[in-house]
Amino acid sequence: MRQGDEAAALVLGRTLVLPMLPPVPLVTIVIPCLDEEDYIDNVVQAATAQQWPRDKMEILVVDGGSRDRTRVMVEELGRRDERIRLLENPGRFQSAGLNVAIRAARGAVICRMDAHAEYAPNYVAASVEALRATGAMNVGGAARPLARSPYQQAVAAMLRSRLGFGGSAYRDASREGWVESVFNGCFRREVFDIVGMYDPLARTNEDAELNQRILEAGGGVYLARSIIAHYYPRDTLRGLARQYFAYGQGRARTLLKRRRLLSLRPIVPFLALATVALLAAASPYWLGARTLLAFLAIFYAIAVAFETVRVTPGLGGVRGRALTVLPTMHVAHASGFFLGLLRFGPLAGALRGASRGR
Repeated sequence: MRQGDEAAALVLGRTLVLPMLPPVPLVTIVIPCLDEEDYIDNVVQAATAQQWPRDKMEILVVDGGSRDRTRVMVEELGRRDERIRLLENPGRFQSAGLNVAIRAARGAVICRMDAHAEYAPNYVAASVEALRATGAMNVGGAARPLARSPYQQAVAAMLRSRLGFGGSAYRDASREGWVESVFNGCFRREVFDIVGMYDPLARTNEDAELNQRILEAGGGVYLARSIIAHYYPRDTLRGLARQYFAYGQGRARTLLKRRRLLSLRPIVPFLALATVALLAAASPYWLGARTLLAFLAIFYAIAVAFETVRVTPGLGGVRGRALTVLPTMHVAHASGFFLGLLRFGPLAGALRGASRGR
């Protein structure tokens, strides 16, 4: 790290100072996948097309046991480009697959590229430059949604609303600076020696949990506007609900594991749903609860309708779908968080212990 960069990092309260990267480091691109025949070709082709010296890049595709044509497609791509290797992920989860690839990686920089996304040709180059310029342990860009279907259009539009992303910095493409988390991420190899690997049992939120450990260890996570990638959101209401339900469980698991939150934002949906549930339970016995519940329901409906109209100019054809997006995200995330507290909390551990003792 240059002297000025080191001083900047220390001023920002980041105590971990890493050695300078070589001028052109070897970069390992890691692609976790499972049944991704519709997307795998695009992401691997995007990796091979990166504007980075050919002899300074390897591409590791980690498969969790695909039953479609994903593996066949990767093997064919590997025959055409010796930089591509297919690895096995017996743990199936994305987090376990990332660990398999990190252990096999030769690069000084490890760059994650998920399958449901598209990447700018300078994605790797911009990431390496951000690592070098900032002294961060992890860098990345904003999560920019991209749509193929009408429902994806609706989801992508609603994610532009603060009601949709809750002010999360990594969803704001205009932001630049130190943040809690980034989309995917590009890491200094030393990160995994210092803070450990991804949580192999995490089904979701593995990236935020790892970034929290980086911050707790005195490292930095940097969001750079120059790092450009777009991802495809879920294309059905059911798929969106399942995704955010899983996100909520992952957030609860991270909270219980780390014993602290970096911000209150992830638990706001849960707190709101808990408030509504308490008011609903009290409504038969207290008129004030019924009045307040009605007020909150009307206020929420107006807010959702206003935001839907505001963020969908020129998208009148998808507004009906868009109206379902925010309630689905909020209720699914809150419900998942509640179940996660039950599933991973002390009570669940006590019950499991009692059942084993019988």
